[in-house]
Amino acid sequence: MEIKQLIVGPLLTNCYILISDEEAVVIDPGAGLKKILKEIEGKKLNYIILTHYHWDHTLGAQKLKEKTGAKILIHKGEKDFIKFQPDQFLDGGEEIRVGNEYLKIIHTPGHTKGSICILGENFIFTGDTIFEDGVGRTDLPGGSEEDLKKSLEKLEKIIKKGMKIYPGHGESFEK
Repeated sequence: MEIKQLIVGPLLTNCYILISDEEAVVIDPGAGLKKILKEIEGKKLNYIILTHYHWDHTLGAQKLKEKTGAKILIHKGEKDFIKFQPDQFLDGGEEIRVGNEYLKIIHTPGHTKGSICILGENFIFTGDTIFEDGVGRTDLPGGSEEDLKKSLEKLEKIIKKGMKIYPGHGESFEK
């Protein structure tokens, strides 16, 4: 799987483009519509996956959907916080196909009620749950210190040594 990282918007949010067999998924298109469209040119964009509801991760999703017809996916825990209609609410545990590869949705509440991580083969997208130098804040609506602690314990069992971690802000890193 090819993974491209774009830094978008005023909060320098990481937007990721995953490509496999001419199919693509975009994770957290907070801005940068023209850059994203250029990177997926010639590919079929199937899904726009949002790791949580904060505007710096979701702002460009609706316009990207209008341009490509891709489906917007977000966890059902974000239902009360979003101002748009996604195509599918996630529960956690789903497998999303991209070309001939699969991504698994892991519900990791704490930063928000519906925060998710997206697990691939030897890599994981953590949104604002985990960064290289810390974890996501819990003081915004839907955040919970207790839930974040449980999510970190869950991720500790999933993230293996040598796995590449792609956070919502900052540099990617290995465990």
